[in-house]
Amino acid sequence: MENNPVIEVRNVNVYFQNQLILDNVNLVVRKGDFYAIIGPNGAGKTTLIRAILGLTPVDSGEIFLFGKPASLEGRIRIGYVPQHQMFDFTFPITVREMVLTGRIGKKPGLIRRYKDKDYTAVDTALSKLSIKSLEKRPISDLSGGERQRVLIARALVGDPDILILDEPTVYVDTPTEEHFYELLSVLSKSITILMITHDIGVVSRHVTHVACLNRRLYQHDTNHLTADMLAKTYGCPVDLITHGDIPHRVLEYHGDKP
Repeated sequence: MENNPVIEVRNVNVYFQNQLILDNVNLVVRKGDFYAIIGPNGAGKTTLIRAILGLTPVDSGEIFLFGKPASLEGRIRIGYVPQHQMFDFTFPITVREMVLTGRIGKKPGLIRRYKDKDYTAVDTALSKLSIKSLEKRPISDLSGGERQRVLIARALVGDPDILILDEPTVYVDTPTEEHFYELLSVLSKSITILMITHDIGVVSRHVTHVACLNRRLYQHDTNHLTADMLAKTYGCPVDLITHGDIPHRVLEYHGDKP
């Protein structure tokens, strides 16, 4: 496995309405990583992802993609799965049609006509996510887990080098969540993954690296969460208790802190 950085965030600060959202954040994601970032609501996780994607400007610092300053050329090599609520699943479109829209970024110019290679890419993505049988279904008829697979297929259909996911398991139940992480583990064998999640209890069993973000980023070069990392991130004592292979989190009483 190559050890080349594919994402580098260097000393990045982001403000919103004069409030500091990201405070001197540094992050390195290397080719082949399955990287998770955890943290409380309002910690700046989505802002960091949007900064990497060029959707949110940074006030200071630098972001590099594939060893070069971030640009459209680099960002087009990223497949992005935003938060579930960003999509209107009542829109009258089939699974196949929705996945096909993921090819738009690969087609230059204002007039975009799909070609045979686009439809072939859709077939490949649907098969990889085991949802080929759903291709004619309206997206409004899908379960939470099926919808997430469709969103990932849409991100993968452009043949990206990096897959970025923002809270991918928010609207799925626990059994579906476990299957979902197993799917991501399989995908991580062939693509670099950066994921935002709240799932402290399961994430370390699947990812290769984990970091904690709450304006500042706390990371080390393993998939293990430490009590110190969690306490700094959540602003209160956090114990990790393990039963078998499944860690759980316990937050001690800490008054009116969030």
